[in-house]
Amino acid sequence: MSYTINAEIRTEVGKGSSRRLRHADMVPAVIYGPGKEPISIKFLHKDIINIQENKDFYDGLTIAVDGKEIKVVPKAMQRHAFRHLIEHVDFIFA
Repeated sequence: MSYTINAEIRTEVGKGSSRRLRHADMVPAVIYGPGKEPISIKFLHKDIINIQENKDFYDGLTIAVDGKEIKVVPKAMQRHAFRHLIEHVDFIFA
């Protein structure tokens, strides 16, 4: 099964802007890999919370950013200590 997440480019980075995103039910994330510039993105929490429970999610997915589709693989995911929330995701280019 293939998953697609619609995302936007993040213009503000840092602890404060990430907190504001989380309070707005958004997830800050970054896409990086060798030979390419890192891309800071944000997307809705509801877009990832259910699909990340499937094994297929970790095999790869597509992120749609500004009309461009990017194939990625989840590398690291930070979760809240006791709530069912995802706080940050690192993706690598596939």
